[in-house]
Amino acid sequence: MRHRIELPHRLGESFSLNEAAAAGVGRWRRDTPDLHRPFHGIRSASDPRTFSEKLACYRPRLKPHQRYVGRTAARLWGMPHPRTWSQEEPLEIAVPLDRTPPKTAGVTGRRLAVHRSDTWKIDGMSVVDPLTALFTCAAELSVDEAVIMIDSLLTTASGYPNLHPGKPNVTTADIRLHLESWRAFPGHQTIRAALTRARAGVESPKETETRLLITAAGLPEPVVQHEVFDQRRFIARVDMAYPALKIAIEYEGDGHRTSKEQWRRDIQRQRELEDRGWIVIRLTQHDLEEGSSALLSRIRRAILARTA
Repeated sequence: MRHRIELPHRLGESFSLNEAAAAGVGRWRRDTPDLHRPFHGIRSASDPRTFSEKLACYRPRLKPHQRYVGRTAARLWGMPHPRTWSQEEPLEIAVPLDRTPPKTAGVTGRRLAVHRSDTWKIDGMSVVDPLTALFTCAAELSVDEAVIMIDSLLTTASGYPNLHPGKPNVTTADIRLHLESWRAFPGHQTIRAALTRARAGVESPKETETRLLITAAGLPEPVVQHEVFDQRRFIARVDMAYPALKIAIEYEGDGHRTSKEQWRRDIQRQRELEDRGWIVIRLTQHDLEEGSSALLSRIRRAILARTA
């Protein structure tokens, strides 16, 4: 009975067969059952169970002329794609028009003209710029979903969930120029429609979702990230507001519940706003799902109270 041979430490968690051979690992050891086969020609010490682990497994196969696009690029940038990642989701990889796209299990290959996008490096992996990431997954988005993703590109907020810290600044003018350059592509009408409803300054996908829920119900669109002052003293920056009516709408994520300091700050700022005549409407994920009717009724009553 053969004893398992330890692999050279320099191979890491995942490696190609060529890398294993170069490290002196024999074919028998490369094919033992304890090693997983996430992609053709790749071995891994464990089954990749996260998006990052799957990318790490494919890294030895990624060629210099290949770039991540579509959902894969959006996830690398940390953009809020509406579909939850699963182990079965293929990696999306683009090659220049004169190259053959990769054809292997677990990968969706496509062609993309080099001049249509910029190439960035994230953790050493080539990925298209954020606008191209958006455009190459536009065909699978609804207009609302596209608005949420565009808001994430327009934001300059440092605390936006999951966004890669190196994401370049993007403006609505940049998106329009990119649309003019690309012209027609799958999902271009969705992006054009979403762009008119996107807003700069949003700090989370849930804020966008709340704003879209409010406007879909026929209510006036609130101002995003409105700053409240008392004379020259800064009081608060609220997620959404009807400034003329002194109505503030605040989305409370889990961080507001689990952080004692955040919870205390939230209570203090609500008191400060209410002391100055503001109506503060706070909501959670529940209000965007089962409780949306009650939330919208609360906002309507607040508007009526201020305009009656």
